[in-house]
Amino acid sequence: MSQPIHIGKESLEELASFLKTRAFDKVTVLADDNTFVHCYPLVKKYLPEHALIRVKSGETYKTLETCTYIWEQMTRLQLTRWSLLINLGGGVIGDMGGFCAGVFKRGIYFLQLPTTLLAQVDASVGGKTGIDFMGLKNHLGVFQEPIKVFIYPEFLQTLPLPEIKSGYAEIIKHWLIAKKTSFAEQKYIGLMTEDWTALIQESIEIKSAVVQADPLERGYRKVLNFGHTVGHAIETFFLNNTRTPLLHGEAVAIGMVCEAYISQRKGLLSADELTEIETFIFSIYEKVTIAGSDVPAITNITLQDKKNTGSVIKCTLLDGIGKAVFDQPVTLADIQESIQHYRNL
Repeated sequence: MSQPIHIGKESLEELASFLKTRAFDKVTVLADDNTFVHCYPLVKKYLPEHALIRVKSGETYKTLETCTYIWEQMTRLQLTRWSLLINLGGGVIGDMGGFCAGVFKRGIYFLQLPTTLLAQVDASVGGKTGIDFMGLKNHLGVFQEPIKVFIYPEFLQTLPLPEIKSGYAEIIKHWLIAKKTSFAEQKYIGLMTEDWTALIQESIEIKSAVVQADPLERGYRKVLNFGHTVGHAIETFFLNNTRTPLLHGEAVAIGMVCEAYISQRKGLLSADELTEIETFIFSIYEKVTIAGSDVPAITNITLQDKKNTGSVIKCTLLDGIGKAVFDQPVTLADIQESIQHYRNL
């Protein structure tokens, strides 16, 4: 990872110090309706003279249309390749803002100021940017590293409980793929933790180690996709076909149950370990109702997953708790059976 990550209560002061040492010709903040109200007032006093681009909140607006609006505003503001875009928001703003900065004039500087737990432990780390296209999650995007990441845990106090749960799913994922001891310890604590900073730090260390080993996701980095083949398909289906879209982490929690089940069916995970995972996840997340008639449509969405090779669906599975294996071929029948398993729990 090339960019330093600053974590803690002093991160906003560190942001201010950083901006004083760099000669950006212009600074612009990208915020959504929520972060403009709840987070921008906390950050504003630490920033030099700047412009503000404000967009609507939510995955629904993580589209090419919103990017066009952002690029129009960047052009109107006459940003150059020596300008800085500050992405103040959750995963949607981080992904979309990074994508817009990476494409504008073939790339301008940007930094991430993640405001949700999901963004702090996952989306702001690793240099992936992207937007949804034709109803498919993160279908367009580039690898583009931010110049810095400043993580201010106090932002979590502005979040409703579902947003905390959404981010916590990625923390669980990191334990399941790489930190068996933390999973064993934390499964008795759950959301009752008193130190989010330590959990954020640990998750970032796990993800950073994986990204350093494989920056462009040629192989090993795919372990970070555990829970996401099925999870993204469920998230995409609910976003496009229901009035109650799921948060990313809610869908990934389902995906982890399904892909742990596939792992067990393939002899990689013991029945006891599967039960252990299911018990913990259901202690945090309510079961989501998935109609039986929708299972084939959800299953077919996995054919568009970016990790696939040709027509072969490639999945990340668990070889026991704490170890992941990537590029595991699975069939549509495997995925459909796993979703039915979730429905029957």
